[in-house]
Amino acid sequence: MEKENEIKTVIPVLRFPEFIKTKGWEIILIGNIGETYGGLTGKNKTDFGYGEKYVTYKQVYNNSSVNIAHCDFVCINSSEKQNLVKFGDILFTQSSETPEEVGISSVMLNETNEAIYLNSFCFGLRPFDLKKISPYFSKYLFRSQIFRDRIIPLAQGITRFNISTTKFKTIKIPIPTSTYNDEENTEQQKIADCLSSLDDLIEATAQKVETLKEHKKGLMQRLFPAEGKDVPDLRFPEFRGTSAWEEKKLGNVVEIKGRIGFRGYTTKDIVEQGKGAISLSPTNITENGNLNFDKSTYISWEKYNESPEIQLQKGHIVLVKTGSSYGKSALVKELPAKTTVNPQIVVLKPEEGVNKYFISVLISHPMIQKQIKCAVVGGAIPTLSQESISKFDVLYPKKTSYKPSEQEKIADCLSSLDELIEATSRKVEILKEHKKGLMQQLFPKI
Repeated sequence: MEKENEIKTVIPVLRFPEFIKTKGWEIILIGNIGETYGGLTGKNKTDFGYGEKYVTYKQVYNNSSVNIAHCDFVCINSSEKQNLVKFGDILFTQSSETPEEVGISSVMLNETNEAIYLNSFCFGLRPFDLKKISPYFSKYLFRSQIFRDRIIPLAQGITRFNISTTKFKTIKIPIPTSTYNDEENTEQQKIADCLSSLDDLIEATAQKVETLKEHKKGLMQRLFPAEGKDVPDLRFPEFRGTSAWEEKKLGNVVEIKGRIGFRGYTTKDIVEQGKGAISLSPTNITENGNLNFDKSTYISWEKYNESPEIQLQKGHIVLVKTGSSYGKSALVKELPAKTTVNPQIVVLKPEEGVNKYFISVLISHPMIQKQIKCAVVGGAIPTLSQESISKFDVLYPKKTSYKPSEQEKIADCLSSLDELIEATSRKVEILKEHKKGLMQQLFPKI
């Protein structure tokens, strides 16, 4: 077999037609394409918050390219010798709590006359020739799995991991050099343009999700009575001028069940997937009020059957009563397996004639969330009692002869919007997976 240090060129699985018959990508040491430099030195807390711009660690970690509008500020004296960040520089996280977070890259794509510096927990790579390695290509190359697989093993440490720039410069990377002197038609530029277009589509779709969420939030505020009022600002035509909403206690519209203290479980009750039931925890409840079962804990059938009153069914609502995420809730729409809840969660079972989705929206509404915050007791571990939950005041539409009822109309309206949000969110994830797969084919393995 050919040894790694004997490999001169490699060819990606997927290539644009005009480059199929050109030479393969060159394998080049990072140390041969640029020089590294360090971030800020000799600074203390009093130096930050004013002065010149600097790229933060968070900026590098979260973004494949630097947005200088989001820079923080640091005071730099005229006598100091600090490294400046320039167009085309590739910035890397140098220190982190896990090896997987070391060497995350971000490229400076702004051409500016401003003095911009780099935080002390990152380092920069300045290419010798930006025609040899385009900044727009670097944006994707150094975030590709091909590069990540080569830099993660170099991270050293126990409680905190670091990478030395000396070792960093020994990493070999593949670079397409075909027609690189033709700035209008390089393989690097074609790859960058392709992935950039996909990024734009992902960003636009993600923005649509946020816009829909804001629309739902505004709609909820108008479809439910505001504080101090007993009718909503916005009502469906058939309910305008009808009776005001009536005040009830939450315990009158739902049955509230939780895991009884002595029926809690220990590590000995935890089993492998397929050998017991899911025990739902707060981590299974997303910020959007959905359930995610990707990482679930399973408990024995014996422990599951011990508490039939909290065995979940479609239409139940789960509410976190204990811990830092108290107040989070979700409607149970589907269950992948038999499921119960852990002691941090209570189960709300809507009474006969109560619309399940309406109640789930009501629980997440500010009128209930405000009461939740007032009812929490405890210091380090905030806790809601089932009794206090049952006493929450809720405004509820009075029954009328109209079919569907007002609560059903509100539920249908908001659930349709939820479905659109979920479908659009799935599009974002599908596009991200598509980009991931595309990058694996566009960048050759060494």
